[in-house]
Amino acid sequence: MIQELLSYFDPLDHVVIWLFLAFLIALFVSFNTFPAIFMIAVKKQLMDEPGSRSVHSKRTPTLGGIAIFMSLVVVITTLGGLLNTKLLLLLLGGMTILFFLGLKDDLLVLSPRKKFLGQLMAALVLIIFTDTRIIGFFGLFGITTLPYWVSVAFTLFVYVLIINAYNLIDGVDGLAGSLALFACAAFAYVFLKTQDISMATIAVATIGSLIPFLRLNFAKKRKIFMGDTGSMVIGFLLSFFVVRFIGDAQIYRTSIFYNSAPVLALAIVFFPLLDTFRVFFIRVVFHRKSPFHADQNHLHHGFLKMGYSHVQTTVCIVIINVILFVLAVWFKDFEIHLQLILLLCIGTILYSIVFVYHWLLNTKSKSDLAEETR
Repeated sequence: MIQELLSYFDPLDHVVIWLFLAFLIALFVSFNTFPAIFMIAVKKQLMDEPGSRSVHSKRTPTLGGIAIFMSLVVVITTLGGLLNTKLLLLLLGGMTILFFLGLKDDLLVLSPRKKFLGQLMAALVLIIFTDTRIIGFFGLFGITTLPYWVSVAFTLFVYVLIINAYNLIDGVDGLAGSLALFACAAFAYVFLKTQDISMATIAVATIGSLIPFLRLNFAKKRKIFMGDTGSMVIGFLLSFFVVRFIGDAQIYRTSIFYNSAPVLALAIVFFPLLDTFRVFFIRVVFHRKSPFHADQNHLHHGFLKMGYSHVQTTVCIVIINVILFVLAVWFKDFEIHLQLILLLCIGTILYSIVFVYHWLLNTKSKSDLAEETR
């Protein structure tokens, strides 16, 4: 009898209740997993030791990603049977690969080469067995459709870029988690618009898994970090959302996002990509160092140096990214090259304006001080 009822059940007919259920399951699992993580981290001394580049002064557990991963596992295994089961199981397989690689890196240290190979393996699982890839550029730069192997290679590049860009911004309390929460909310919106209930469910479940983490990540006592365990899993999820959204929009020409999917996806992950390209440019051009050489030239470090707190830095960055997404949705019917130019220009200006404002204040203060000493 239950099987018969489930065979006629369509989550799209009860979308609000369905998504609320996914959110509650993830929230419950995540909230109840953290006490065990704290107990194990303290007893086994699995803590992050503050270093020369650290913005924290206390030893802190780095295993927050375990609760996030476990929440998503429970949602996929309980609700996945009524969704696109094959896709979700392969997604879970890719997440599991990166979960264990991230866990080893948090506990012992993993070489960049092994992490890179793991990221390629996780992405290839989805590309090969689901054919979820970026097929073309929607006419951007005159490119509509890519040859198959070029499409696969470019999709792999997108996965590796977003996973590592997301990992690089995990340097301020709440920033990585808050940007992930915003990105999942944005993707839930576009997936609901395209009636992709499987992806909308995972996006909403990720929001539920992140809320208990953010509560602890912002806390002064019993603080916990996401660690590579969490940042690689979340980065992989966001990169899959980007690829899935862009790929489906190109396949279905009737999609309301057919003319804007690449720009909308870029708007959602704008800050991690902007920060990564900016840091790599500074390292290579100005410092003549390897682009992978760690330093404190990230945008969030700049906010801290200007006197912003961790919370103020996170709120400021996330608000700007929300504004960019809203603007991208607003001009989604413009010609695609115009959309891209507007996004890049407005995004660069919004993230630069805070630094320009403080530079002008400092310049004015120095000139006033010079006049007073005359």
